[in-house]
Amino acid sequence: MDRIIYTAAGGAARVLEQQAVISNNMANVGTTGFREQMAIYRSVPVVGQPGMPTRVSTVTATPGSNFQQGIMAETGHALDVAITGDGWFSVQTPQGEAYTRAGELAVNQQNILVTQQGLPVLSNGGAPVEIPERGSVTFSGDGQISALGAGDNPNDIQLIGQLKLVNPPAGEMLRGDDGLFRIAGGGAAQADPQVRMISGFVEKSNVNPAEAMVGMIANARRFEMQMKVIQDASANAERANSILSSNG
Repeated sequence: MDRIIYTAAGGAARVLEQQAVISNNMANVGTTGFREQMAIYRSVPVVGQPGMPTRVSTVTATPGSNFQQGIMAETGHALDVAITGDGWFSVQTPQGEAYTRAGELAVNQQNILVTQQGLPVLSNGGAPVEIPERGSVTFSGDGQISALGAGDNPNDIQLIGQLKLVNPPAGEMLRGDDGLFRIAGGGAAQADPQVRMISGFVEKSNVNPAEAMVGMIANARRFEMQMKVIQDASANAERANSILSSNG
């Protein structure tokens, strides 16, 4: 009976872990540029003294993320940008350079181009991008930034920099607790001139709400099945104890 309970309890724990990943995906359906997190079960050998080579247990693993592009939504805002195809925007964090697909940009009080979280967006030179005070900004497809100061002649538009657009291999990208991606092992990716972007658009989350909801319902049913096994095992144990007591 103990083995049945242990197996069912282990299965229930794995279901709850996977449910937490799916719930996080569901919570970020409306998050710009969010990448769906993947969760799978994998088997692990049971080790101990003595070893049990014929038995395995399971753990929930999050091997990576779904890097498929999300839907492009037109906003018409000059500071909204989206990468078309593969690639990432580079931002500065207290822990170093990180990467995101979220292109809802803004200009802070120090006239620095930042994300909605207040993180400076980096230029090709690895420095924050400074925007002229009350200037209007336009972006080209390769990330070049042009600005026209307030009251300036339209012919005086100036090139103030170029966004650092990168495209490291997906296998090297690790998701952090802050939702940003970084290069495995540290370091910074090189700018990729092949990455393209458009302005006036943002990329939505690539989470499919219907699939996530189906996954949550399926996990709820799996959890109920595991609990039923535990209840049945407990009931069988009580009946066995009752039989032994009456025979005694």
